[in-house]
Amino acid sequence: MSGAYDTAVFEAFRAVEVTVRQASDLTAEDVGVWLMRRAFDKRHGSLTDARVPEAEREATAHLFAGAIGLFKNPRSHRHAPITDPIEAVELILLASHLLRIVDSRSAPPDGSA
Repeated sequence: MSGAYDTAVFEAFRAVEVTVRQASDLTAEDVGVWLMRRAFDKRHGSLTDARVPEAEREATAHLFAGAIGLFKNPRSHRHAPITDPIEAVELILLASHLLRIVDSRSAPPDGSA
């Protein structure tokens, strides 16, 4: 493996941000951590899972907000290099899992998507 690991990680988490925005029908002005907090708000978020306990809904909002705040935002605003290919793969896998969660929350209830 060789390449721009930081760019790959940025693109993976940007995909999370864009997908969350689209799935939650929020606006282009809703970005980053704020977007995640709104989309996964434990009481009113369009992507929250009302079937799970409130603490888990809140933890999901923290997970998404933390991931965007820690792994996407720094690369949006400054050079934040990743030189370890294993770290890059792990972060891309995390972004992939977050996308899976969004997909499961935005799919039609009958699973016909």
